[in-house]
Amino acid sequence: MENYTCCFLGHRTVNETDELRTKLTDTVEKLITQENVDTFLFGSNSRFDRLCLELVTRLKEKYPRVKRIYVRAEFPCISDDYLAYLLKSYDDTYYPAQLHGAGRASYVERNYEMINNSKYCVVYYDNSRAPAARRSGTKIALDYALKKGKEIIPLCGTVPPVQVAATVSLRP
Repeated sequence: MENYTCCFLGHRTVNETDELRTKLTDTVEKLITQENVDTFLFGSNSRFDRLCLELVTRLKEKYPRVKRIYVRAEFPCISDDYLAYLLKSYDDTYYPAQLHGAGRASYVERNYEMINNSKYCVVYYDNSRAPAARRSGTKIALDYALKKGKEIIPLCGTVPPVQVAATVSLRP
């Protein structure tokens, strides 16, 4: 699964511009056409996740083989009604077994799950937007993805120089 899978990691709020939408759409389309990515993993609780889902859904019309998977950080067991609701936007959903008992770390552990099952990580990380009082969840996820040797595709901000070698630049 990992070779043809991409996850999205980003802040809860994003500076949503036409430029970002275009860059994200182009990035996802290149992943589909040049790298044969067919599975996209999504988290929740952020505008970035919703934006990515919206744009991947549009591209799914052109590339119907694409699968959108929602990786839940909450609700290990869901009702049929909630599942039907989720399947209006996603092609599948699951709750990782290792999240049982994770408590406040459930979102971090869910992000690790998505990263572990992906080759590519499209990241919206803006150091100037990271919370000062606590460590950014996006930064935690980015650091983990780099440690795991994932191919990072940054959409904004800067990736510190030591991390540049682990980023990928898709061909034009």
